[in-house]
Amino acid sequence: MKNIIPVVLSFLLLISCQENEGKDKVYKPNSSGNINTISVVMERDLWNGAVGDAVRAQLAAPVHGLPQDEPLFSISQMPPESFQGFARQNRTFLYVEKGRSAAVRTAEDPFASPQAGVFVYGQTDEEIIQQVEEKGQQIIELFRETELAERQRRIRKSLFDDDRLEEKLGVSMDIPSAYRYAKEGDGFFWIRRDLKSGSMELVVYEVPLNTFEKDTNTIATIIKLRDSIGELYIPGRLDGSYMITETAYAPYLYDSEIDGKFAYESRGMWEVNNDFMGGPFVHYAVRDEANDRYLILEGFMFRPSASKRDYMFELEAIIKSADIK
Repeated sequence: MKNIIPVVLSFLLLISCQENEGKDKVYKPNSSGNINTISVVMERDLWNGAVGDAVRAQLAAPVHGLPQDEPLFSISQMPPESFQGFARQNRTFLYVEKGRSAAVRTAEDPFASPQAGVFVYGQTDEEIIQQVEEKGQQIIELFRETELAERQRRIRKSLFDDDRLEEKLGVSMDIPSAYRYAKEGDGFFWIRRDLKSGSMELVVYEVPLNTFEKDTNTIATIIKLRDSIGELYIPGRLDGSYMITETAYAPYLYDSEIDGKFAYESRGMWEVNNDFMGGPFVHYAVRDEANDRYLILEGFMFRPSASKRDYMFELEAIIKSADIK
């Protein structure tokens, strides 16, 4: 009998905990909003002053590697009293409040799911500005990761068949079904999505591991590699023309990561020699030591006289979904 009592008490305690957990669960609506759009919640006098300038300088800074200035995020400002109901369901928001101890706090799914919220506090305008400037990069990275995850979630609803890519190059990616194979050969894949008055492109191929040697000019290597691939596989509209890297402004270069592997990330502009065509590209050279190679994953697009930020963001989301075998 004595042995039964602890078992019964444990069972009752388990039932009680499960009931309490059920009571604590709060329904959260699905988040909403366009990709790369952030709600900024703050008093209008702050928005129209130095605090608003500091926020815009961070969140609306120009995206690197585009032909015209486009902001990192589109911003929709609202006063705190309007931040309720449906307005709280935006996937990303920045809440700024004056009169509290200086701090930056993040919240996961506070009012909807999935959702990333950032709260910035300060006793004075100067304290708020200091918080925004000091934590700006971390705030941007949080919002970008949230938006990348959302873009990838939407892509997975209808996927392109990448079996040939996986069979030949040992890599799979979540690619929307709107894409198609444009060219294939000798371990090279060119995959395209047709747009009205333009197109979005993915190219995938591999090069030897020693292509990027230590103490060499990495950007020069990337340009040489891109131009040689352009000449071999990516012709222009005119006979003898092909895609090259625009070098009037050197591409941006970053250290990055794809599928847990180190990668050189570069962003810049491409053009076609002897023709009036061009646009932005994002290029990843992924160090795949297990297969003694660099795997090249690149996205570029052509759509003159149109915004390009969100299209390039889709290409980045596709590439960052790569699973390298």
